[in-house]
Amino acid sequence: MTIRPATAADREFLADMLVEAVNWSPEWPAKSRREVLSMPSTAHYLAGWPRETDLGVVAESGGEPTGAAWLRFFPPGEPGYGFVAADVPELTIGVAAPWRGHGVGRALLRAIEACAQEAGIARISLSVERKNFARQLYLAAGYEVTGAGSAQSDTMVKFL
Repeated sequence: MTIRPATAADREFLADMLVEAVNWSPEWPAKSRREVLSMPSTAHYLAGWPRETDLGVVAESGGEPTGAAWLRFFPPGEPGYGFVAADVPELTIGVAAPWRGHGVGRALLRAIEACAQEAGIARISLSVERKNFARQLYLAAGYEVTGAGSAQSDTMVKFL
């Protein structure tokens, strides 16, 4: 597996990974790609990708993308699910279903954190459903719960 910086050419794959992230639970009816990309609450995670302040990485195996992680800053008037402050970017991460449980998410998390540190970013936030298996990954990686994002989710922050 290799990890490389995400580029404008990766937008469609990032959209696929956003759909994977939204549809993480088999208990819920799956949302289509069109639904995910048309709902303002999720579409703004990729609208205009890449913006000048966006950072992202893509994992590949055998030249095929397997997962992606990216950071995006949101203004207070248009917050993401894991919004903490305008100067704290929010993490989005998705791993293609066949690659889950093989260390791709952990590698992506480490890589995007390294990119953030190089860019002088001090904190990263995210939102995760409490039942999502990725929550344990975030806790193990040093993310801390800072509050409830909703009745089912937590907002987490990592100081870099």
